[in-house]
Amino acid sequence: MRILFLAQAFNSLTQRLHAELTAAGHEVSIEFDIADSVAEEAVALFRPDLIVAPYLRRAIPESIWKRHVCLVVHPGVIGDRGPSALDWAIQDSEAEWGVTVLQAEAAMDAGPVWAAETFPMRRARKAGIYRNEVTEAACRAVRSAIERFAGGYRPVPLAEAGGRGRPRPPMRQGDRRIDWARDDAATVLRKIDAADGSPGVADTLFGLPCRLYDACPEAELRGGRPGDLLGRRETALLRATVDGAVWIGHVRRDDAEPAIKLPATLAFARESAALPELPLPGWWAQSRATWQDIAYEEAAGVGVLAFEFYNGAMGTAECERLHAAYDWARTRPTRVIVLAGGTDFWSNGIHLNRIEAADSPADESWRNINAIDDLAEAIITTDSHLTVAALRGSAGAGGAFLARAADRVWARDGVLLNPHYRNMGNLYGSEYWTYLLPPRVGTEGARAMLRNRLPLTAKAALAAGFIDACLAGNPQAFRVDVMRRVTELAQSADFAAQLAAKRARRASDEAAKPLARYRDEELAMMRRNFYGFDPSYHVARYHFVRKSPPSWTPRHLARHRDPQRPPPE
Repeated sequence: MRILFLAQAFNSLTQRLHAELTAAGHEVSIEFDIADSVAEEAVALFRPDLIVAPYLRRAIPESIWKRHVCLVVHPGVIGDRGPSALDWAIQDSEAEWGVTVLQAEAAMDAGPVWAAETFPMRRARKAGIYRNEVTEAACRAVRSAIERFAGGYRPVPLAEAGGRGRPRPPMRQGDRRIDWARDDAATVLRKIDAADGSPGVADTLFGLPCRLYDACPEAELRGGRPGDLLGRRETALLRATVDGAVWIGHVRRDDAEPAIKLPATLAFARESAALPELPLPGWWAQSRATWQDIAYEEAAGVGVLAFEFYNGAMGTAECERLHAAYDWARTRPTRVIVLAGGTDFWSNGIHLNRIEAADSPADESWRNINAIDDLAEAIITTDSHLTVAALRGSAGAGGAFLARAADRVWARDGVLLNPHYRNMGNLYGSEYWTYLLPPRVGTEGARAMLRNRLPLTAKAALAAGFIDACLAGNPQAFRVDVMRRVTELAQSADFAAQLAAKRARRASDEAAKPLARYRDEELAMMRRNFYGFDPSYHVARYHFVRKSPPSWTPRHLARHRDPQRPPPE
């Protein structure tokens, strides 16, 4: 079928559905929700069999839904209505939640039901639940709805669908307000979790207005009066509650320019410097419940290095700390190092928000790309261990190529990879991609991957040769499978031969073309991006970090606007 997506942006759910439906043989085109007239034009150009709205913030125009079947993906159980479905579910401690696919009608979220799926809730940030449980449930529900549409199914009126949901108003800041004198740590966590991603919780720190994001529980440290700031650790601040304390990882200062989300100790650099540093007793030990962005564990000849960086962004400081941790891991009496990344994202490369907030974004871009290149080089040149990048979360741009620096890349079924840079103002990219990519996918395959600028599912990445294995989709099953495989690898009888073959390949590659030359050539192009006459990288970054609404749909997504595309029959 020809399926047109009407979407606010090409977010994680839209990307996943686009990739899966395309792989299933459908012709999918996307139009961003810019204006009614633009959407109407897209429908006229594409003449879709079906319209799907995976992520919209306003109603589909009546001129469209009256003439076409439009399926709206709502992140709520049957009967739930309103724009804050997931926010309320988290804040109200729902044990089970779901996704409903409804047909668009005059009233929002009130059309007949085409499909629905449910899932158990867990303690997590809203963005994390959306990227994982909601996305998985939405994919199942949309696939089911499309099959039913093709088979002539008649959707069930909402009043007859038997859901337990109810209409609820938009969640306002008054609903999210934290009462530090009364709210316990669990309540504070729920409120910040329910607002994570957007819009954050309006509050104050150091007497200054800001929005709070990225909360983390603290099991042991406590003290002071409720609301007091007790200390800092790397980028996070510890704040007292009535029964303990919680960590605040990111904030957005209302009085700052740019008013963008930043690590808490960076946003309040001068003020937080006066707080005591609260280091972990040993960063390598996975602590019970506390703020920890880098952790290490080892067993049976395997070392696992996890790095939970918010939204997968790796600034200069994060790259340098992870590099130091990796160098330390190489000194351990192990045979295999697993780079486990984070839960939602393995890595998304350089930290665009940190760069945007720097006194010189060009200089900070240069420092950041060199820091991540240093880390990539360390992984590539490791001759003491075999290395495995285990992608439990998605990876994009430089993060995707950083993963490819490992000897093996295994991805969880369900993650997305975006191994390209051009969406950020034609950024050339580094992380040794010119060395790492062509041997995996071929010269033409590398050019196509970078030019197409589209996400790959783990299955598609495996088929393309970018990764080496697509493993279980369930996160726990993925971890078990990874640990079984790496333990077998570490204990294999031919481990010494595998390590020797790795050293020989690296020596042969170095003789053919030194690694330093790949880096020099890539950074020469990056210098043009950062310091040259073409400002497109700086413009794209500016709009990305400020979440500027789109003014057009990129042509690689809007296939119906391709002048070379033949008209639909």
